[in-house]
Amino acid sequence: MDDWLDWLPSPSQHFLVVAVGLLVYVLTTRSRREQRAPATAIAWVMGMLLMPYVTVPVYLLFGQRKLRPSAPPRPPRTRPAGHWAAELIESFGLPPPGRCTPRFHADGAAARDALWQVIDAAHTRLDICTFIIGDDALGRAVVARLAERAKDGVRVRVLLDGFGALTLPSHHFDALCAAGGQVAVFRPFFGLRRSGPRNLRNHRKLVIADDTLLWSGGRNLAGEYFTGNDAYPVPWRDLSFDLAGSVAEAAARQFEHDWCSVRDGMARTIAPTHDTPDDGSLAQFLPSGPDQTEDTAHALLIDACFRAEHRVLAITPYFVPDDGLRNALRLAARRGVQVTIAIPSRSNHRLTDFVRARAMRDLAGAGVSFRMLPFMAHAKAVVVDEELAMAGSINLDLRSLLLNHEAAAVFYGRESIDWLAQWIETTASAGEPYRARRPGLWRDLAEGLLLTIAFQL
Repeated sequence: MDDWLDWLPSPSQHFLVVAVGLLVYVLTTRSRREQRAPATAIAWVMGMLLMPYVTVPVYLLFGQRKLRPSAPPRPPRTRPAGHWAAELIESFGLPPPGRCTPRFHADGAAARDALWQVIDAAHTRLDICTFIIGDDALGRAVVARLAERAKDGVRVRVLLDGFGALTLPSHHFDALCAAGGQVAVFRPFFGLRRSGPRNLRNHRKLVIADDTLLWSGGRNLAGEYFTGNDAYPVPWRDLSFDLAGSVAEAAARQFEHDWCSVRDGMARTIAPTHDTPDDGSLAQFLPSGPDQTEDTAHALLIDACFRAEHRVLAITPYFVPDDGLRNALRLAARRGVQVTIAIPSRSNHRLTDFVRARAMRDLAGAGVSFRMLPFMAHAKAVVVDEELAMAGSINLDLRSLLLNHEAAAVFYGRESIDWLAQWIETTASAGEPYRARRPGLWRDLAEGLLLTIAFQL
């Protein structure tokens, strides 16, 4: 026993480790000028005080929330103001809105057919960014079709997230690579290359043909997001869209940046398109994540909640908002705004289902209406009044809004807003109203602990 006790640090040694850990936290946070939620900061500091030998290495691996931004925000604009949301997004250094004619596909078969059309329409290049490519019939069909296009002389590049690559067999992309296609893995879990903390995942879903056509939304390239597979015979309810024009150009530039961050190349220049439809409605590409100067989607949603006058409609598979977004939703409901959020009664992530109850109880008490869907819904969309609608890969949870690389499109046209509003309301009508229950002591403690620790990594 005495020999074992000799391994324990003395009080002075322990104090030194704690002091070093706190100094590292302060210096890295200040030098990077990272803004953290109070709960996150408290969690890291308490961990370094109580368990410095575990917390300090974990912080060094996962504590960075923002990467070096690719460009500073643009200076203030001098031309007349337009839509408030477009002005906000442009202030982040992102491209202005452009005209397009989006096609939404809420049905999996329609989404698959639109995906094939975009892939087949490419003449010179195809860029695909996805979180998951399934080892199922749909995933193999995607890879086979991409291999055929590569054989036709189209330059095909696939950027797959490191987490999504873990479950794939080593031969999954052999046919594509043999045909001349390129495959890169975004922050592989076990890679030695320093490309950022491994908890900052790329959750963007983009299929871009010739820098002018875009297929995007919430769907990963696996069977459950389209028409089903062996593991999920009943497909999940999801949402995607395709369009042409400047939104596709902006997505192509973002893909180029992401690809070069993995392959260490110089991003190519993408020339503006000249075939934007004159009669289309305005839409704007909105990337979000650690490579952006600000938390772009998070800021837009909070601003939209405060500006909303009569409705905020949303659908999301996972609902774990931070304090800022939760307060904005609660205050909107207090002002009499109809706030309706559709979520699955049971999602594919049980941990998320457990901790979401804390925010839901608070918001339901303020008048927010939750509709608990009897099926798995993976769609991500928000509609605010008749002002704007947003659809893409962004869940209303801490990881999507504050950690992951995400992408969405913001639609300003009345036709797009009405379509998404009607789709959300129709989907929500299948759900039962949420009934809040007061938690017991142990559940309350468990929710707080998981929210403080697990969802910050």
